[in-house]
Amino acid sequence: MARIAVDRENRLLTAEFEGLDKLWAIKSRLEIPLAHVRGATHDPGMAREPKGIRVAGTHFPGVVTAGRFRRGGERFFWSVRNPDKAVVIELADDESYDRLVIEVDDPRATVALIENALTR
Repeated sequence: MARIAVDRENRLLTAEFEGLDKLWAIKSRLEIPLAHVRGATHDPGMAREPKGIRVAGTHFPGVVTAGRFRRGGERFFWSVRNPDKAVVIELADDESYDRLVIEVDDPRATVALIENALTR
């Protein structure tokens, strides 16, 4: 699971991975400028779609998907064990990833946090 935070002063979105998720994803933290975030949705169905080609990370179907993946020319970062808690964050073209698919404790609150930060 990850903790998503928004630093309004520095205009930065941070995803901090906890526990074994750091190991699975081969990442402990992502920092994205808010100017590069297009939006966020709670999308459990996304986590059930094909993942594509694993570039780095872990994929045990039905257990965990974490790390960098490519599918149809798109670059994804995944960190999901429970698809019902998956949030999809769409990023601008000049970022390392096109989408982040991240499991969070409260998907609706996380989407609201990100969307509110983008409208200010």
